[in-house]
Amino acid sequence: MAGGRDAVKMTESEISAFLDANLKVQVASIGKDGAPHLATLFYIVDDGNLVFWTYGRSQKIRNLERDPRVSALVEDGLEYFELRGVSITGRAEIVRDHDRILDLGSRVAVRMVGANSLDDLGELGRSTVEKQATKRVAVIIRPEHIASWDHRKMV
Repeated sequence: MAGGRDAVKMTESEISAFLDANLKVQVASIGKDGAPHLATLFYIVDDGNLVFWTYGRSQKIRNLERDPRVSALVEDGLEYFELRGVSITGRAEIVRDHDRILDLGSRVAVRMVGANSLDDLGELGRSTVEKQATKRVAVIIRPEHIASWDHRKMV
């Protein structure tokens, strides 16, 4: 049996299941002064990439426009031997095409509230998402490195 990091590392299928089971990601961009800027966002997984949407004039977008390097962390567990997480470093692609923003943002909104589809949100929910899409951008995190851990494997 492998020791150290290899002993707690998740397999690709475990990473996929873990990301599908969680809702929020902590995203770190690099501020103008070089300091990290952290934000917690709801996300989806799209073709192996983490995707979120946010206001186009937010600090994180200004940071990503200047420097697309990004780190993202999805984690859970309360006790040490329950801790699990996936840390991703990569590059952010900012999506500004309205139809693509609406598609990705709708999927984030549906997942965020535990619905099955945009139709489940009703007319008010649909119109709210459509209105938000005019003010937001989508961000696709293209992974360059993925680290994972599952401390449950230690017991």
